[in-house]
Amino acid sequence: MLKNRAVEIVDVGPRDGLQNEAAIVSTADKLMLVRRAIDYGVRRIEVTSFVNPKKVPQLADAEKLVAMLPECNDVTYIGLVLNRRGAERALAAGRIDELGAVCVTSDTFGIRNQGQTSDESLAAAMEIVALAKTAGCNGQITIATAFGCPFEGRVVIDRVVEMAKRAADAAPREIALADTIGVGVPAQVSEMVGRVREAVGDLPVRVHFHNTRGTGIANVWAAVNEGAATVDASLGGLGGCPFAPGAAGNVAIEDVIYMLERSGVKTGLMLPQVVEAAEWLTGVMGRPLPAMVSKAPAFP
Repeated sequence: MLKNRAVEIVDVGPRDGLQNEAAIVSTADKLMLVRRAIDYGVRRIEVTSFVNPKKVPQLADAEKLVAMLPECNDVTYIGLVLNRRGAERALAAGRIDELGAVCVTSDTFGIRNQGQTSDESLAAAMEIVALAKTAGCNGQITIATAFGCPFEGRVVIDRVVEMAKRAADAAPREIALADTIGVGVPAQVSEMVGRVREAVGDLPVRVHFHNTRGTGIANVWAAVNEGAATVDASLGGLGGCPFAPGAAGNVAIEDVIYMLERSGVKTGLMLPQVVEAAEWLTGVMGRPLPAMVSKAPAFP
C-alpha cells in the first residue's frame, strides 16, 4: 500500500540536465526550458547552479538566466550552491527562492567535487541553509553519493542516516538522497528512505536518481512506496555530473509521470505537454534523448 498518493516533482533539467553537456545551450533555450516546465505543471524548478564557471561552463550564464526568469508567484526557483560564495551569488541574483546545498558521503568525491571533505561539506550545507533563512528564502540539503561513490565504492547506510540526522539540525526544507552515479537498487532505496525518514522526523525526504544502470525508474517506485514526498527528474532524461565518471542521465519526467499516474499516484503534471516539450528539446540538443515514454505511442 502506497504511503503517498501524491508526489511532488522537481524539474532539475535546466541545471542537472544540462550541466554535463559539451555543446553550450543558449540562455534563450534554457529560459524556454523553464517556461515549458511551468506550462506542463511543475512548481519547483532547479534553474541553475552558482559554481565556478571554469569548472561548469554550461552554467556560466547563471545570473543572466535568473534575471530573465518569468515572475510566477506559485513557482519556486532553486539555485544549487556548494559554498558560501555560491550562496551569496544566488541570493544577489534576485529571483532565487530556494538554495540547494549539497554535502557528500565520501571524502574523495567531496574534495574532487567541491574541495571539501565529507564533514566539511555537511557543515557548509548547514551554513547555506542558515544564510538562506536569514535572507528570507528556503534552504534544502542534498546528500550526494548516498548510494555509492565513483571513487570509494559502496557507502554504508549508517553513514547516510548519520548525515541526515545532523543535516536535520539545520531545519532545512527537506533532506534529499541523491544517487549521483546511478548505482542504487530498489531494495537499497527502500531501506535507506525508510531509515532516513525515521531519523529526520517530520522533515520531507526527496530523492534524486540517475538511470546509469537502468534502475532509476524502479528506484523511484521503491522510494515513493517508502514515503518519499518529492522526486527529482529531468525532461527527456538528460543529465550527468562533470565530477562523477560514468554518471548518466536523470530519470525522465515523462517516464516518472507515466508510471506514477497510471499507478494512482498524482503528480499534477500534464503528460501530453511534457512529451511535446521533450520533442522540442530533442531538436535543441540535436540528438535522441534517453527518455522512453516520449518515444512511444500515446497510451491509453
